[in-house]
Amino acid sequence: QVQLVESGGGLVQAGGSLRLSCAVSGGTFSTYSMGWFRQAPGQEREFVAGISWNGADTLYADFVKARFTLSRDNAKKTVSLQMNSLKPDDTATYYCAAALLWVQRKPVDYPYWGQGTQVTVSS
Repeated sequence: QVQLVESGGGLVQAGGSLRLSCAVSGGTFSTYSMGWFRQAPGQEREFVAGISWNGADTLYADFVKARFTLSRDNAKKTVSLQMNSLKPDDTATYYCAAALLWVQRKPVDYPYWGQGTQVTVSS
């Protein structure tokens, strides 16, 4: 069974940085497109960033472009989300997810999910 475990969340002041990591076990990691989503209380889960199976293609939500960078290491079976210039609006639970084909924006297209890691940005 494919398992995803996120780490790296925490409390940071506005303007600060965090690096989230996702460790993947099971399945065939190098064939998966990987994505990050986030969800705040009372809000729907929303797409943050995605990366193709070989890392050649990346896709970012407009609200994080130029601030967040997504990367993957197929040898280590990990993906990372470097988050800079964080804002209070970035406060949410962040989830790592795996898709079977190309990068998708819809949560329903990702069959595998991690448990989430909390990011809180104070002002």
